[in-house]
Amino acid sequence: HIVHRRLLSHSCRTTDPARAAAFFVPFYAGLAVGRHLWAANATGADRDRDCVALLSWLHAQPWYRRSHGWDHFIALGRITWDFRRTTDAGWGGSFLTMPGVANVTRLVIERDPWDGMDVGIPYPTGLHPRTAADVRAWQRYVARRPRPRLFAFAGAPRSAIKGDFRALLLEECQAAGAAACGALDCAEGRCIKNNALVMELFMGARFCLQPRGDSFTRRSLFDCLVAGAVPVLFWRRSAYRQYGWYLPVDGREGEWSVFIDRDQLRAGNLTVRGVLAAIPESRVRLMRKRVVKMIPGLLYSAADGEGLGGGMKDAVDVMVDGMLRRVAEQRPRWRTT
Repeated sequence: HIVHRRLLSHSCRTTDPARAAAFFVPFYAGLAVGRHLWAANATGADRDRDCVALLSWLHAQPWYRRSHGWDHFIALGRITWDFRRTTDAGWGGSFLTMPGVANVTRLVIERDPWDGMDVGIPYPTGLHPRTAADVRAWQRYVARRPRPRLFAFAGAPRSAIKGDFRALLLEECQAAGAAACGALDCAEGRCIKNNALVMELFMGARFCLQPRGDSFTRRSLFDCLVAGAVPVLFWRRSAYRQYGWYLPVDGREGEWSVFIDRDQLRAGNLTVRGVLAAIPESRVRLMRKRVVKMIPGLLYSAADGEGLGGGMKDAVDVMVDGMLRRVAEQRPRWRTT
């Protein structure tokens, strides 16, 4: 819904399909499948019905038939794994396995690293500025904010999981002491109901721990970055193989994040506090400066029309630029099919 609203009044939008370089498909696939995900009696046909109807309509459109979908894109609103059901009894819908969707670019908050048509986009945070001035004020605020703690962690342990990694991180935090680490227990949806608690925690720390969630990504990663803290990652699929349009990768990950080998941590060969405390203060300042600089492109503005203005691009502007590049690269392929 956020993406659709912004694109309706985006400066690049045209209502003349003959002039369009790319086509956005305004279908809320996440809502279509989401209403059936936890329904005990929902069949695979129930979960797929709306998506089947969408593709029936889409495949009849002349602009889709012209390119076989190569210049079309859609925002799914959930992680990619919610749309890859392979058996009737499996989890989620089967939208991404259906004929005719293979060439469409899918904007998802977690992508399949082995599917080049998935593009990872930021989880929406609670901050939706209206102007570039709003963003610059926020950047100044988080850059100057005192950060007495070395690191912080927001999350709930998963006691039902053998060797729960989150529980290990909570133990690391407790061992470091309250002066060095702040922890927030997110059990029973506490952090979802009051995200300000998470932001306050992260704004008081230089680093924030970002293990995988129910899947490899977490909204908390973007809360951390928007709060001006440096994320500490333990799975490369949590960020490095997800958000190539938004986060510097390909050897630049160390500019804005820290990676800790989770196996070494489990084995007791190192500690989170030891790794982070060993990073020179000069490097920490550079990393935090890089994080703060990245903030505008990670936000979904509340503004219509020109967006944030002042030449500042939000997450949707970055998305449009990336999609236009992608279509230009793919055009030779679909024009010969």
